[in-house]
Amino acid sequence: MTDTLDTVAMAVSSTLVLTGVVVLGALEIANGTPYGAAPVTNEAGEVVAQPGVDPVIRTGLVLAGLAILGLWGAYRALVPAAGADSPADVGPATQ
Repeated sequence: MTDTLDTVAMAVSSTLVLTGVVVLGALEIANGTPYGAAPVTNEAGEVVAQPGVDPVIRTGLVLAGLAILGLWGAYRALVPAAGADSPADVGPATQ
């Protein structure tokens, strides 16, 4: 069970983070300049360029991936690994 949960958590979190950073970043570069997160205006106040992907979406994907990774880390800290000895199973050392 923990191997499946580990695999799913790592796959989902890495997919979200890489999508938010790499894939959407490549789309921003493909759209051309400017690369800023805010719309660019001219002297008259008209919007002349805006980001291709809303920065809130990119930030949300990355934060969701990091949240899943954090929850997975907390789960791994609380649940012992499969096959690990519990303190009750370990007896005094004998030679």
